[in-house]
Order: sequence, then C-alpha cells, then structure tokens
Amino acid sequence: MKLKLTTGALLLMTTTAAHAVGLDRSNQDVGAIFEDGNYVELSFGAISPDISGEDVIPLTPAGNAEYDSVADDFYQFGASVTYRFNDQIAVALIYDQPYGADVDYPGSGAATLLGGTRAELNSDALTALVRYEFDDNWSVHGGVVVERIDGSVSLSGQAYGPILPPGDPRTLNGYNVELDESTGTGFVVGSAYERPDIALRVALTYRSGVEHEFGTVETVNGVQVSAPGAVTTVDTPETFNLDFQTGVAPGTLVFGQIRYALYGDVKLSPTFFDAASEPGVDGSSLVNIDDGFSYSIGVGRQFTDAFSGSIAIGYEPEDDDDQVSPLAPTNGNTSISLGGQYEFGDIVLAGGVRYTAFNDARPETADTARANFDDNSAVSLGLRVGYNF
Repeated sequence: MKLKLTTGALLLMTTTAAHAVGLDRSNQDVGAIFEDGNYVELSFGAISPDISGEDVIPLTPAGNAEYDSVADDFYQFGASVTYRFNDQIAVALIYDQPYGADVDYPGSGAATLLGGTRAELNSDALTALVRYEFDDNWSVHGGVVVERIDGSVSLSGQAYGPILPPGDPRTLNGYNVELDESTGTGFVVGSAYERPDIALRVALTYRSGVEHEFGTVETVNGVQVSAPGAVTTVDTPETFNLDFQTGVAPGTLVFGQIRYALYGDVKLSPTFFDAASEPGVDGSSLVNIDDGFSYSIGVGRQFTDAFSGSIAIGYEPEDDDDQVSPLAPTNGNTSISLGGQYEFGDIVLAGGVRYTAFNDARPETADTARANFDDNSAVSLGLRVGYNF
C-alpha cells in the first residue's frame, strides 16, 4: 500500500490551529512547498471558544461580575497553489490569516473591573516560496511574505481607574485606540532533510518579523487625545517552525511540529497610552505576551487506497506566573484532534475536529490579578479541498 499521508495527515495542525502561542491562528504552515506535483488547495476553519471568568472581588452588593463568552467565534480561511517546474525546483503561493484577536468583556466600566474591555485584530498574509532540491535528501526553501493587519483596543473597567471627564489624562478607563490598516513585508528561509523510502522529512523554517506603521487615533471617553497624523510602529514576532514526519510501518505515519514565537518583542505603545500608563517610563505596551513554544505530535493511518485518518495531541506550556494580559485571557493549553481524508481521482477532501482545554489564567493590570478564568475550552472544525493538476 502506497503511503499518501505526507500532507493530508497534517490537516489539524494548520486549519484548526486556534489559540496557539500568543495571537497565532494559522501557525504559518509552509507544507504546500513540499507537494510532489502541481497542487491547489482551499481550507476553511470554524472556531468556537468558551472562555468565561469573573472579577476577583465584588464591586457591587450583587457579587462578583461575571464575564461570559469573552472570546467570540471566528472563522479561518486559507489557500495555496504549488507548481513544480522540474525535479529540483518548485514554487508555492500561500494565503493565510496568521494573527487574530476577538475579545470583548461584557459589563459596565463603572461597575466591574474589566467590563467593556475589548480587542480586535485582523490579518492576511501572502507568502511566495521557492524550493530547490540538491538531491533526494537535502533541499532549501525561501521567499517573501506580504502581511496586512488592522485592529483596535478598548480599555474599560475599574482596573484601569475611575471614570473621569472626557479626555482627562489621569485615567485609562474609557481609553480606545484605532489602528488603521498597515501592510509590510518580510522573508522566509528554511531547509529540509528527507528520506523518501520511509516518508521521512525534517524541515526547519524561519520567518522574520514584519514592521507595521499604523495610522493611530487614540481617544478617552470619546475625546481624541492623539496628535493628528499619529503613527504607531509595531513588529510582528519572529518565528521558528520545526516540522517532522516519518513512516513507522506500512501505511502509518508519525508527524509533529515544534513552534517558537518571539512575542516578547511585540510592543504596541501608542503615544498617549505610553505616557499615561507609566508616566516617565517609555515602552509601556498594550500587548504583553511572553515568548512561547507550542508542540504537537500525531499519527496518520491509511486504511484504504482512498481513505486515511489521523489523531494528534497539541500542547502549549503554561507560564510559571498565571497572570496574563486581559486581551489574551489564556495561559497555555492541551488539545486533541481527529482528522480524515478521502481521495478520488485528482481530488482530495479532508476534514477534522479539535478540542482544546485552556489552563487557568488571571487577567491583570499593574501586576495585580483582576479576574479568574478557569475551566475554559474551544471546539474547532476544519475542512480542506485539494486538486492535483
């Protein structure tokens, strides 16, 4: 039985890779460049988080404020096309949505610690890659990425201070920043070692950070506090992906990924926020996420010439300190994924489901825990359609 799992078994490592390190959503997969022939693919993911918590202390006689469904459902789209010129050179064009955030704390900024705090981040990326194979074992790949991002953040609740008259610089309760769409470029470079006889591949890929300059409007309770034409510069994180797979028996493949993302270097410091949050100290950031690893390992099995399935386990370690940014109220996770793939002729259909359990987290401001988030989870569904041409 010919082993056909070299790409299909990896379905749930990409399409439903929600809530990985930091603001990751796609894991920036470059697997398309390793297709054996000419191939085009579309992917879709639907992610439904259940993330809820409550204030650590009650602010009203009614008791602690509860924050139900802080993270909104969202969808992921992806596409790729691979073209092989000859036995040594292949090119791929990959579209993904690498980063995202949809956080919204219900409640009043006057009666809760975090009610009204929200964040939205949208992104699109197009990566063009070239791969050159020196022989059956060694190859290099690299290319350029064009990345588009926009977003907004609102801070609200007594954790950010009392509500004061509009525009009063002594509070961030009622602060909002709008980040206009920005486009930037970066690069990707990597190499791979393969043994086709046992379906072995180990590939290391480095992706540079991308600098963005956002047109910025800051307001406090509706009054603009930023200068006209203000710009905020932000770099997206540098990342390293180590992808591996190997056949362990006829029709059986073990696969996995280790991802490292340098989110500690991501600083979002609009001018007014920077000055108001820590007077006299430069570099205060709305985004405070540590560098982090995520891991996944799975097994794919070909049951017939047409049908194969996979199971995978994912893990992101929790930080020693469970205090986190209110804009990313999780602290590591564990997941399990099930996938299936069916091939008929030149068409490939694949789909799967993932369940993610999040570790407990304590959203904080000024190094003080403001809320408890326990026993949260997410369910993700993924679908891919591919065509060999």
